[in-house]
Amino acid sequence: MTYKTPLNDMLYCLNSVIEVQDLLENPKFAEFDTDLWVQILDEAAKFADEVIAPTDRTCDQIGAKLSDEKKVVVPEILRPVYQAFVEGGWQGAAFDAEIGGMGLPRTIGLAINEAIGSANMAFSLCPMLTAGAIEAINAHGSDEQKAEYLEKLLTGEWTGTMNLTEPQAGSDVGALTTKAVPQADGTYKIYGQKIFITWGDHDLTENTIHLVLARLPDAPAGTRGISLFIVPKFLKDASGNYTIRNDAGPIGVEHKLGIHSSPTCVMAYGEGIWGDEKGAIGYLIGGENAGMRCMFTMMNNARLNVGLQGVSVSEAALQKAKSYAHDRRQGKALGDTETSSPIIKHPDIQRSILTMHAKTMAARGICYLNAFAIDMKECLEGDEKAKWSSIEGILTPISKAFSTDIGVDNASLGVQVHGGMGFIEETGAAQYLRDARIAPIYEGTNSIQAIDLIGRKLAFDKGQGFGYLVEIISNIANAAETPAEQKAALLAALEKLSEVAQLLIKWQSADGMQNALIAANYFLEAAGTVLGAALLLKGKNNAAKGPIEHNFKNAAAICDFYFANILPAISSLCEKIKSGNCGINEYDYAV
Repeated sequence: MTYKTPLNDMLYCLNSVIEVQDLLENPKFAEFDTDLWVQILDEAAKFADEVIAPTDRTCDQIGAKLSDEKKVVVPEILRPVYQAFVEGGWQGAAFDAEIGGMGLPRTIGLAINEAIGSANMAFSLCPMLTAGAIEAINAHGSDEQKAEYLEKLLTGEWTGTMNLTEPQAGSDVGALTTKAVPQADGTYKIYGQKIFITWGDHDLTENTIHLVLARLPDAPAGTRGISLFIVPKFLKDASGNYTIRNDAGPIGVEHKLGIHSSPTCVMAYGEGIWGDEKGAIGYLIGGENAGMRCMFTMMNNARLNVGLQGVSVSEAALQKAKSYAHDRRQGKALGDTETSSPIIKHPDIQRSILTMHAKTMAARGICYLNAFAIDMKECLEGDEKAKWSSIEGILTPISKAFSTDIGVDNASLGVQVHGGMGFIEETGAAQYLRDARIAPIYEGTNSIQAIDLIGRKLAFDKGQGFGYLVEIISNIANAAETPAEQKAALLAALEKLSEVAQLLIKWQSADGMQNALIAANYFLEAAGTVLGAALLLKGKNNAAKGPIEHNFKNAAAICDFYFANILPAISSLCEKIKSGNCGINEYDYAV
């Protein structure tokens, strides 16, 4: 069984949960009527299903390797896939037409990315990092830099990377030591090593544009002294062609638990390994010591897209588990007349499948709403723009952490549905669990997302962002036509969430910061759980409304299951938050 894009689920989410048609009324997206963007999404689904998905297992088995010539080689099977990706214009789908993109709303672009990520998560990381480079250069680059790099990045002819991490500077980015030395011609020479660089090198394109964080001489300590540099793999020669090898490249490819065909590189800058001259040539972007501000543009893009990877791997694991459960026969199910029943008829398997589907739908709704907030922010002005910017801010850490945790949970549950065969690589169920496990770690660990949520987003601007989140959830509950008990359950859960939010704010302004940090992960999970319930309730009530045709028959069943089996976790999560540092200070960590 190979992956098939769940168009009905996606259209249901876009139509009934997100109500994307409201966005398309804005003049910015006037050319994309419903028929057109649904057709584009359908074409993306065919591309994901027919071209990308068949490569997933082979790519996992072959992986990416560093050759003796220190060149990264990815599976040959990806070469025609990437060429088709470029020819289809998919890299620039959700970027403005003014800079060379297709001009689709970010929300529709995210749905396209979901399909690509489910079809082959390792492959999807390459265009994801390129999209982040496009965002950063477009937002912070000079006119000359935009003219130099954006066109080929938007077409996918070139790819981009993000270079933050060093052996001693992982989550603590301020500890990085890579140096940037100014040159007389206005360029900089970059010296240092970076690790964990996703798609840091490969043989699919002629050039790779690295965005590298480094320190200028006498720069302030910590994150205040970091600058961002564009460091191309190949530099322009006198004829205007990119033929001069820059002194920047891979010296290792990590052997990883999963995403095997995504080359995770150790990158060396300025060590005299490549090119004719020692020192990697770089170009300052965004101004001196403004690197973190520029890089966060890239990271925010990546964090939402990593959250979407949780949705993608959940969907792929769900489909494989459901297919296997229909084929595998074991025991006799209750009331079945057959001697041996397909395991899909056993209640525990049904519970497992429905758990996977309900959590996937909740995470999908959250990520799509996050993208919708970005679109609204970019379409509007004044107070409305500020409002949607606050909503984007509060949703980004939830999208990233809540969805990727669900990805791991569902991939694990998918292995369980397969039983012993899930532990055998032959079925492919194990690959989803191996691939999923990285998503809660990279682009800021999920604990960092939780700390960001409570430390920055919760109290920012007097809690306005969280207030908007409360408003979204309460409006959904009050607008729901049926059923009364689910409306009441949602409002009660929201009250509990608001209560612990106030407690966390109080702790941060008093002597309870340790308690707040301990509770951060619980709070993020609670916020995602409640928001997921709200979006499923909205979808259930709107399932038959809107201009998009879809055949999603399970809206009510999924919502009802989520309210009965997943939303009640809010009570225990809130109790954990209230317990503070119970046992933390007493435990002897030296033993």
